[in-house]
Amino acid sequence: MSKFLIVGLGNIGPEYAGTRHNIGFEVVDFFVRKHEGQFKTDRLTEKAEIKFKGKQLIIIKPTTYMNLSGNAVKYWLDKSKVPIEQSLVILDDLALPITKLRLRPSGSDAGHNGLRSIQEALSTDKYPKLRFGIGNKFPKGMQVEYVLGRWFPEEIPVVMRKIEKCVEVIESFVHIGIERTMNEVNKLEFPL
Repeated sequence: MSKFLIVGLGNIGPEYAGTRHNIGFEVVDFFVRKHEGQFKTDRLTEKAEIKFKGKQLIIIKPTTYMNLSGNAVKYWLDKSKVPIEQSLVILDDLALPITKLRLRPSGSDAGHNGLRSIQEALSTDKYPKLRFGIGNKFPKGMQVEYVLGRWFPEEIPVVMRKIEKCVEVIESFVHIGIERTMNEVNKLEFPL
């Protein structure tokens, strides 16, 4: 049975729940609930396993904090013997407007500490990423507060629509592959 590793990035702890930086956790939480799975604490992660269209999906939320996410990703790729191209990392992206999602088979960390950690652990940036645009509406010098802050009320409806779409993107990525899925998702707009 073909295996996939689906990684939601975020920080553990109630103080981070619902923040922009934890959107990767929220997406995989929705995915696991939809497929009636359950997270359990395992090495360096909260982990769930789901069968989907004849494939085995290992879904993880690293418990290492964002800046050390690479440790958990490398451990579970190696332990589960998942090919790197059958992994998908879901994360927040300041460079993308809130109206966009972006799926790519590779790409730089673009200053994202979680991606930097993964890139260092894997010695490559050639692994699939689903970037969830969070926009950059913050005053100069307030980036950390913005990223670790909660969504503005007017953003919540679009965030919920994008989370639902991300769940479909994961299913599509696993079922029909990244190329066909990219053609669909990268042209989408989610108006506020």
